[in-house]
Amino acid sequence: MSDAQFVLYSTPWCGYCFRLKSQLHREQIAFDEVDIEKRPEAADLVASINDGNQTVPTLVFADGSSMTNPSLREVTAKLASL
Repeated sequence: MSDAQFVLYSTPWCGYCFRLKSQLHREQIAFDEVDIEKRPEAADLVASINDGNQTVPTLVFADGSSMTNPSLREVTAKLASL
């Protein structure tokens, strides 16, 4: 069983994704990562969340809620509320 608290949808070239992933690793917050360039169904999911745009990073939490390009503070606040 994974310790991941959410799924982070990203691309390898996204600077915002790189920054958020680095911050999450530093804070030891576990997440699963999905590269939307390698998984077309993931790209479709991200687009459905973001009004047709494949905007990353997009996070999807266990309760079904999502966040697009959040700050570390926003992520930790969301996790505290779950």
